[in-house]
Order: sequence, then structure tokens, then C-alpha cells
Amino acid sequence: MATLDDQYDLVTIGAGSGGVRASRFAATLYGAKVACVELPFGFISSESVGGAGGTCVIRGCVPKKLLVYGAAFAEEFTDARGFGWALGGGAAAADGATGNGPVHDWSSLIKLKNKEIQRLNTTYGNILKNSGVTLIEGRGRILDATTVEVAAPDGAVRHLRAKNILLATGGVATKIPIEGAEHAIMSDNALALEALPPGPIAVLGAGYIATEFAGIFRGTHHYPVHLMFRGDKVLRGFDTECRDQVQTNLVARGVHVHPGCQPTRIEKKGEHQLVLHYRDSRGAGEQQLEVAMVMMATGRKPRVEGLGLEAVGVALDSSGAVQVDEYSRTSVPGIWAVGDVTNRINLTPVALMEGMAFAKSAFGGELTKPDYRNVASAVFCQPPLATVGYTEEQAVREFSGDIDVYVSRFRPMKYTISGRDEKTLMKLVVHAESDKVLGCHMVGPDAPEIMQGLAVALKCGATKAQFDATVGIHPTAAEEFVTMRTRTRTVPGTGASKL
Repeated sequence: MATLDDQYDLVTIGAGSGGVRASRFAATLYGAKVACVELPFGFISSESVGGAGGTCVIRGCVPKKLLVYGAAFAEEFTDARGFGWALGGGAAAADGATGNGPVHDWSSLIKLKNKEIQRLNTTYGNILKNSGVTLIEGRGRILDATTVEVAAPDGAVRHLRAKNILLATGGVATKIPIEGAEHAIMSDNALALEALPPGPIAVLGAGYIATEFAGIFRGTHHYPVHLMFRGDKVLRGFDTECRDQVQTNLVARGVHVHPGCQPTRIEKKGEHQLVLHYRDSRGAGEQQLEVAMVMMATGRKPRVEGLGLEAVGVALDSSGAVQVDEYSRTSVPGIWAVGDVTNRINLTPVALMEGMAFAKSAFGGELTKPDYRNVASAVFCQPPLATVGYTEEQAVREFSGDIDVYVSRFRPMKYTISGRDEKTLMKLVVHAESDKVLGCHMVGPDAPEIMQGLAVALKCGATKAQFDATVGIHPTAAEEFVTMRTRTRTVPGTGASKL
């Protein structure tokens, strides 16, 4: 029988973004007695390694963004010459690169990144403790609708009784099932690499992680970087013009982009000697590429293994995610789920929103739905892409009546002196009849920072006339969003929705 100390109003499995937010809100706002179960800290996740902060903090958004910052200096140094800076040479880099410009030491970047991530891991643990949440280290498994078994690292097992159980275990990276896949690394490994390989790198995939790491490696590595994917464009699901612009920018910045490629096997010849075999759908047939490292950024799946879900009757959907209703309730009363394990919108701020809505629903006496309308997002490729609302293609499919599209391409002021031949893209998608702005999109420097402000406008239902009436800040790139007066095109909507 569970002791009084092991009886809780809520037991959360997973101390990532959604789990931490839900746990501390339940405890601080509603006085719930809460325990949060999480695996021991480590940089590379496994069945026995996790850590407070979860994927985003330890092996996702945060460390990735730090590496993006580091890689961006390569272009900044180049641009600096246009502003009168003369950059002297230095000692050879750790990977052997030499030259007259600055050199990069990947191992130093990783050490400093690791130090910051360890600090954040401690901070997240303290956030829980300071909120009155009991953080329990171990692997959680549901035994029944009110019992969670926790296996500690030392082998000890305890049972926690709970009125409510919240699944917040996130997701895990996946590999494509080809021969030799074991020779490829994934994003966890890439973020923890102590040194870059002495040769070319192939990144497989076309999504957030693939395009971001292509830029990271290109900015910190003096060997070729190849981005290979099955489709014809990167970033499926984003606005087509933005996808085209990102792909153009990748090529312009030196990434070798290979659309229409289907990897078939990875052959290991020796240390840092791999042969990637692939089919080229454009007619070139079977091809080979010799590289020093292959990174697979080919998708993620919900982390549900070993949680005991099948035994207690928690239903999964066709993608393997925990099936929930609009209030994050699973098929078993008293068991809830938020975040990537539900495969709704797999973004950290969305998990935070779902966690807050859960706490209000479960303990605040008010069933609350997460609001997935106008969720802004960004891809930290270089330069980044940011977006909120409908793409042009989505708007045309969804709404009846005309869709007005405003597009602006321009060379940022900074590049007029540095000489960089790269355009910023900005785009507004507007429902003509109502004048409501349906979507904002941007590819260019500072796009995510600009888009966060525009997300507020769309959340408030802003119209194009209100954008036009807004006085811009000059000189900035952002002012272009309130000065686009001439329609680029009008496309008839084919949907049934009206505004």
C-alpha cells in the first residue's frame, strides 16, 4: 500500500516544457499536491536518460539556437569587411582549417553550450521544487488509472498513488530504416559532438532540424555540407514562396542541396569514411556520396514505449501518439496528456499552453481548450523563416472569396554595404471581402523577433487597413509589413469558410 507521502493529486510523467508548466501551475495556482517523474540528466536521450527541462532545453530548441548563434558569425565576419573591418588570421582551428580569417573551435562551443544546458537543467529542477512539486528521479510507468510505478536509477521501485496522471513524455528522433542506419547520427548526437569530422557531412531530411543543422555545419565546418531529401523543396507545410526562398538561401550560402534523393544504404569503409548510397528521382539513377558523417533528421515520434499504456487501455492514434480530446483527456478517465506525446502541434510554446489549460481543466474547475489558432513558429535556418497564420495555399483551400496576396522582396540595408547578395522576403495573406489578415510570413534576418509581434496582431483579428494605418519604425525591415500597399496577386478561394 502506498504511504501517505506517496499519495498525490497529480503525478506527471515527464519534466519537459509541458510537464513542468502543468505541474507547477497545478501546485501554485490550485494547491494540488504534485509529483513529477523524470529520468536522470544526460545530453543524449535513451530509455534511461532524460533530465528536467526535456527535449527543448537539453537536446532541442535551446542548444540548437546556441549553435545557430555560433555558426552565424561566419557570415558576420565576411560582412564585416564591407564595414571597414580588417580581420586578421590566427592559429589553425581544431579541425585543421587554416586561412587568413577567423577560425572556429567546435569543441569550445560545445563545452560552453553544455555548461549552459546543465545550468538550465538545474534551474528547471529548482522551478519545480520552489513551486512545491516533488521531483522524483526515475522511469515512470502506469500500472492502473491511479498508480504510477517509478523505477529509480539504483533499482529501487516505488508506487505513487494519484487522482490524476499526466503524460508529458515528449517525442524521440527516428531513423529511416535503411541498411547501415546505425552508422548515422541523429540530432541528440549532433548537439553533443565533441569534434566535427574531418570531411564532408550529409544531412538527410528537409524539415526544421535538417535545414537548421545544414546551416550550423556550414557555418562552423570548412568541408562540404550536403542536404539531401526526397521531395523537391525543403520545409513541407510552410508557404511555398518561403520554402523557395529558404532553399535559394541555403545554396547561396554554400550548402549542396540535393532534392529528389532517396537514401538506400550507408556503407562504412573506415573511421570517418562512409559511402551514402541513394536513388536520384530526377533520372540519374543509383548514386554514391563519400562523406565523413551522416546525420538523419528524418522525423520524430511520440515517446510512448514502456509507459504501460496498452495495459491500462490508453488509446493511441494512427501515428502512435496518445489520443486525446479537446481538453487533453485520454481514453482512460483521470489520465491526461500534453505536448509532443500527443502529436498535435509539436512546439514548446504549444506544450506550455496545453499544460496551463490542463491545470485549469483538472484543478481549476473550468474545462479549458488550448487555442491552436494563429500559433507562430520559426525555423532557425540562416537567415531564419518565421510565420503565423495561414499560408497562401491553406487560405485558398479554406476560404471562399478572393485571397489577396502582398509580397515584398528587398535587399536589407546592412547588405547594401557588405555586398551580400541575399533578399529578404515578406508576405501578407489577406481575405479580400473581410480585409482580415490571414497570414504573415518572412524569410530574412530577425524574422522570428518580428513575427512574435505580428502574432499578437493576428490574434486580435487585425485587418489590412489596420496594418496600413500603423506608422512604421524607420529604418527597419519590419516597417515593410505596414507599408505594402500594392497587391501582388489575387487568387480565388476554393473553400467554404467565410469571415
